[in-house]
Amino acid sequence: MREATYFEQVVSQCCGLDEHKETVVATVSGTGIKSETRTISTFTRSLTELREWILSLGVPPVAMESTGVFRKPVFNILEGHGLTILVVNARHIKYVPCHKTDKKGSAWIAKLLLAGLLKGSFVPPVEIRDLRDMVRYRRKLEGVVTAEKNRSMRILEDANIKLSRASCPK
Repeated sequence: MREATYFEQVVSQCCGLDEHKETVVATVSGTGIKSETRTISTFTRSLTELREWILSLGVPPVAMESTGVFRKPVFNILEGHGLTILVVNARHIKYVPCHKTDKKGSAWIAKLLLAGLLKGSFVPPVEIRDLRDMVRYRRKLEGVVTAEKNRSMRILEDANIKLSRASCPK
């Protein structure tokens, strides 16, 4: 029995990516190409092969969910090679009526992109992303330093050694 078509095709060819911690599932679909799904590891060599496979098929639009940090290495490898990459809010994919499972995730993303139902989120330029990462890292280091100071202060106060001005007698 043939699957019912619910959406009119707006994009001629595309690729949908469903990324996980250790694998990325990629589905290419559209007119003039055979629909194909591949599971690729998240190592750089495999992601580079994924990029070359997508480019060899001439499938410029690529859509992926914006779920956590798993998308970052995939996005970094695909970026800047002539591909149009849409990082899509996961809510937009899940709110479109259909049953999305892990096995069919990339095919579902590709189907939504073909129908023109996905809108990409803003992804800042690489310089801004790097700056954001550095600021987050600095903030985290400052928190670690403060926590260590407080821990040392508690240990000293437990030993009845008062270093803070508020606890010194006048």
